[in-house]
Amino acid sequence: MTPCMEEEIRVRAGDVDDAPAVADVWLRSRTASIPSMPAPTHPEEAVRDWFSGVVLPTLDVWVASSGDGHIVGLLVLDGHWVDQLYVDPDWFGRGSGSRLLALAKRLRPTGLDLWTFASNRGARRFYERHGFSAIDSTDHDNEEAAPAIHYRWVP
Repeated sequence: MTPCMEEEIRVRAGDVDDAPAVADVWLRSRTASIPSMPAPTHPEEAVRDWFSGVVLPTLDVWVASSGDGHIVGLLVLDGHWVDQLYVDPDWFGRGSGSRLLALAKRLRPTGLDLWTFASNRGARRFYERHGFSAIDSTDHDNEEAAPAIHYRWVP
């Protein structure tokens, strides 16, 4: 892929038809982030079923797409929680994560919460750069049994 300028990224609401592409982005991002993040605990097919049967039909999902329409990032909001924010590894550092997070702030102007793995220093720097503050942590209270940090953004 050729480099993309931030203005070439489009953000739109996701729908059930996006499930395969959204799952692809999630799986590629998680795989590329090992060992900064623990490996996913569920097999690929279960992840795909979760996106198509649970996430897209029931949660607030937004996607970032390239100029040619390929989905390159995803944001899932569950109330005031950023449940998922992932970018295709070929698109890291090109603005799609920032655009999605800015949208989350506009949609939830009273504040946002999220968890990220303590070992994922890149994500921690990203959230801190965008005004989130660490407010709590756990040493293993997630499916991956890995230390995680609770971040909060308050305008």
